[in-house]
Amino acid sequence: MMALPSLATLTVGAQTYHYYPLTALPGLSPERLAQLPFVMRVFLEGVTRHVAQGRAEPQDLVHLIAWQPQAEQRPSMPFFPGRVVMQDFTGVPVLNDLAGMRAAVARLGGDPASVNPRVPVDLVIDHSVQVDYYGSPDAFRLNAEKEFERNRERYEFLHWCQRAFKNLRIVPPASGIVHQVNLEYLARGVLTAEGPNGLPLAYPDTLVGTDSHTTMINGLGVVGWGVGGIEAIAAMLGEPIEIVIPDVIGFRLSGHLPEGTTPTDLTLTIIQMLRQFGVVDKVVEFFGPGLDHLTLADRAMIANMAPESGATMLYFPVDTQTLDYLRFTGRPEDLVNLVEAYYQAQHLFRTAETPTPTYTAVLELDMSRVQPSLAGPRRPQDRVALSEVPANFRQALTAPRTANGFGIPEAEQETAVTVALDGQTATLRHGSVVIAAITSCTNTSNPFVMVAAGLLAKKAVERGLRTPPYVKTSLAPGSRVVIDYLAAAGLLKPLEALGFHLVGFGCTTCIGNAGPLPEPIVNAIKDNNLIAVAVLSGNRNFEGRISPHTRANYLASPPLVVAYALAGEIGRDLSREPLGYDPQGRPVYLREIWPSSQEVFETIQRAIRPELFIRDYADLYAANPLWNAIESKEEVLYAWDEGSTYLQPPPFYDPPETATWVADIHGARVLAVLGDSVTTDHISPAGSIPVHTPAGQYLIQRGVPPSEFNSYGSRRGNHEVMVRGTFANIRLKNLLVPGVEGGFTRHFPDGEQMTIYEAAMRYQSEGVPLLILAGKEYGTGSSRDWAAKGTRLLGVRAVIAESFERIHRANLAGMGVLPLQFLPGQNASSLGLSGEETYDLLGLAENLHPGGRVQVRARRADGSEVHFDVLLRLDTANEIRYYRQGGLLPAVLNALLGQEAAAGA
Repeated sequence: MMALPSLATLTVGAQTYHYYPLTALPGLSPERLAQLPFVMRVFLEGVTRHVAQGRAEPQDLVHLIAWQPQAEQRPSMPFFPGRVVMQDFTGVPVLNDLAGMRAAVARLGGDPASVNPRVPVDLVIDHSVQVDYYGSPDAFRLNAEKEFERNRERYEFLHWCQRAFKNLRIVPPASGIVHQVNLEYLARGVLTAEGPNGLPLAYPDTLVGTDSHTTMINGLGVVGWGVGGIEAIAAMLGEPIEIVIPDVIGFRLSGHLPEGTTPTDLTLTIIQMLRQFGVVDKVVEFFGPGLDHLTLADRAMIANMAPESGATMLYFPVDTQTLDYLRFTGRPEDLVNLVEAYYQAQHLFRTAETPTPTYTAVLELDMSRVQPSLAGPRRPQDRVALSEVPANFRQALTAPRTANGFGIPEAEQETAVTVALDGQTATLRHGSVVIAAITSCTNTSNPFVMVAAGLLAKKAVERGLRTPPYVKTSLAPGSRVVIDYLAAAGLLKPLEALGFHLVGFGCTTCIGNAGPLPEPIVNAIKDNNLIAVAVLSGNRNFEGRISPHTRANYLASPPLVVAYALAGEIGRDLSREPLGYDPQGRPVYLREIWPSSQEVFETIQRAIRPELFIRDYADLYAANPLWNAIESKEEVLYAWDEGSTYLQPPPFYDPPETATWVADIHGARVLAVLGDSVTTDHISPAGSIPVHTPAGQYLIQRGVPPSEFNSYGSRRGNHEVMVRGTFANIRLKNLLVPGVEGGFTRHFPDGEQMTIYEAAMRYQSEGVPLLILAGKEYGTGSSRDWAAKGTRLLGVRAVIAESFERIHRANLAGMGVLPLQFLPGQNASSLGLSGEETYDLLGLAENLHPGGRVQVRARRADGSEVHFDVLLRLDTANEIRYYRQGGLLPAVLNALLGQEAAAGA
């Protein structure tokens, strides 16, 4: 039997700390420790600490120490994050679920105050601001006022939460984006807790977040990733997050970025490489000499886009760049010294001389080969070299919709429409850029690309260039520091001269809050079926996400966003053709006004100081007067308003009868047959709520005018809205209704076409369980657990897909929806499944274990049958335990009540 881990002491300055040294673990020689990837060493420390505290099993330690890079089967491990971060779109339903759990505990005779976070939780309100106003000095103020007007009820609820729950802090609106705030301020690198003998216990900063881009913090050497809200609740309440011990892919970087490229170009290149290689459920760890030439902000940008690659994390070990960034952002010197001393003592600190760990596989990129790039028109992994963008758009324009194109007939491809805008006329055509947005923590956290955008704008203004009137321009940084250093560098006014005024400190366009386009532009697009374009510095460009009126969306660096705003069209080759013309009619080329790297770095050194971060974060939790003016009562139980269309008690705490739930499923029908790369945006949209949809009609019936619909994302506290919005994306393609886009299906056996919600309710009234059939990468994109919650509330018992993205698979499991995977080489098409069959799922009870197989029997209308097996993707013992109890939330509730009963005895 393994001995319990031992404690050691570490003195930093005048303070002494306890810690659990990895070098003292039995069976872990220095040579073996050096072979383990850095991320595995962080996992090892966490399990070591929790074994010592009696919350993990010694066998978990044995499994981690024995990690082999090419193991075919891996056991699971517990992960106890040190803290949790959230944003308001995902955080409101989490806290609504916690409030609902308190009500359930009280209803069952327990103490509702026992439902309380046991680890620190920070929620940053960043997703609600929308770009209603732009292109003027008043845009920021007007958008902030509109945000409060729309979201007052939600904000009052959050204000109550920060008083009702311990260990919860709320960062008010207009403060920044959660991941950038986490990177620049919240993250500590090393956490401390009360230890034995009165000394603090030091351990690595770790976290989970209810946003898939939580991985941005991996750039700082912090282990953390995005989870669904239901997993976050479990972590808050002390439940471990159980994961299969991952493969770790090494990614070797060498060389330097060439002149004329940006860290954004590097990031898009890496994401494309990782998608092509296949890293779902894997961790990627970077190493090699190229790391010494990447700033921390560059690393954070790459790490941010881990979900776009499919990986659990894109991890950068702690090194001198980490320490420099902590100082650069104004962290206290004693904290920086602790980070350095602790990570060195634990063999977690990377240097140029550090031996290369052993990896499952190794990819390599010479950064000198990176080219200026965009990604689009629909997916972030579809990188396109700048010179190839026009051809890329033309190909998409021409390709039929069945081939994921836009299907514009050749005779209509040269359509040109003249529109009148504020006394000016403009011509719109296919490829016109109607949205140009500097947005998202991905890019606005990186001073290099932000300063480069400002310098490009400055040179463009000096040459007399202006943006066309039809381009909606916006600047929405992820922290207040960005505006301060752009102003200090003299670059804010040139950006404003091109229409890039500050519109808010929040996600805005990146998460679908681009706001309305002018009516003449919308009419021109609709009436002429124009394929309008958005160019944004975000991390996602899924169809239907950015705006209902931009069918093509391209990701780009901030300076390229400025460039395309000036060009006004995506079809121009900016690597060779003029960007525009000066007042004298002379051509101006992008290469002429593109700032050099030396210009950018000199500007950064002159304009950015740690004092900016210290000043702007000094009043983080009380910087918004509108927020401070909210009044809320300090009560344990939340008083829901029966008439509210924003917040209603969650319906997830009445679990099904267990024996029925784990029994075989008979007579199931298919609600939707979906293709590859179906995103959580497709499953549970976050943007506007159309009037004609079931969700829109629900709001109309309750007296909410369309002008006050707000968005799906803002109404995630009301399950009645969200279930009606599930599978309601305007670009969803359900193969049961070929040629139709949107949330429609056919009800069987009659074959009548109707909305997916209407069909699901009819099936429920008939007592018919439901299935979803899907292709590869099902559930890619955001961590939104409503994609799983809504699926469950529609009556879907299982999703059968060729492959799942990590977070959505876990969310389905947590909601008691079976994730089932076709065996290799099989899919709906190869098995001859149309989705019109009835289905039986057999052998559930006896195969309810990780790696189990479920038998499927599909019966056609003519009586013929198709038999096949599928893999049960409940991957861990905890997921099996949750499923048996009807889902994670009922299981956590049961655990809470069981603990109380034991304490009462």
